[in-house]
Amino acid sequence: MRIGLMTGDPGHPLLAATTALLTPEHRVETLDPERADRAPERPADVYLLKSRTPRALALARVLEGRGVPVVNSAAATTLCQDRTAMAHRARHAGLPFARTRTFSTLAGLADGPGLPGPVVVKSRHSRKQDLVARLDGDAQLRELATTRPQEPVVVQTFVPNSGWDHKLWAVDGHLFAALRRSELSPDGRGPTRPLALDDLPSGWPEMVRRVGAVFALDVYGVDVIDAGDGAPLIVDINAFPGIRGQAGAPEALAALALRRATRTPVA
Repeated sequence: MRIGLMTGDPGHPLLAATTALLTPEHRVETLDPERADRAPERPADVYLLKSRTPRALALARVLEGRGVPVVNSAAATTLCQDRTAMAHRARHAGLPFARTRTFSTLAGLADGPGLPGPVVVKSRHSRKQDLVARLDGDAQLRELATTRPQEPVVVQTFVPNSGWDHKLWAVDGHLFAALRRSELSPDGRGPTRPLALDDLPSGWPEMVRRVGAVFALDVYGVDVIDAGDGAPLIVDINAFPGIRGQAGAPEALAALALRRATRTPVA
């Protein structure tokens, strides 16, 4: 089999470990979407879509149009880049997703009637170095608005919690978990702590698998906070996250790639 990695960073720990598992019997190829000017004439049997840039998504759509399996699909990945669409899909499906309001610009939010209380403001479009900030009052909002006034944003009501995010990941139905200090913490995130699946509150694993079904994702992450007494609140969903340092994740990804690969030549 020929397994394609759609990424500019094939040395990423998850991808490198997966490659090491596959290469004894299969060929692993890297397709950097930022350097490729077109889809390969002879594509791989399957592509793992780690990059989420506009060029990567466009390239993935071309490959899918030619019948090449892409994990995750371009459509599913695109949905997870738009936090407004993400929240709508999740809440419509009955998932416990944070209530989310959308504003066309951060400046427009600052010019409005003011904040109802502590909130979390995020860039509407998920990407590297996007905006995620807790705001406790209008003065903070006005100051933030001067830094990127035209940024489309979403606003979520801040829910008091322990300050730790539950990082839950899934690869083809296999679940992994860890604890990480919230990026809103004034002391920074710090190290990631291991978390056994058996230590998750009741119902959380089933909720994570439900996210995969609702969003048509095979490889994804779900950021959850404990809103009290084990009640989960989903604050973000990510297509193909890093999943660093999770024993068994590379094995699950390698098995998924081989399962999704096709032996039928693609025109």
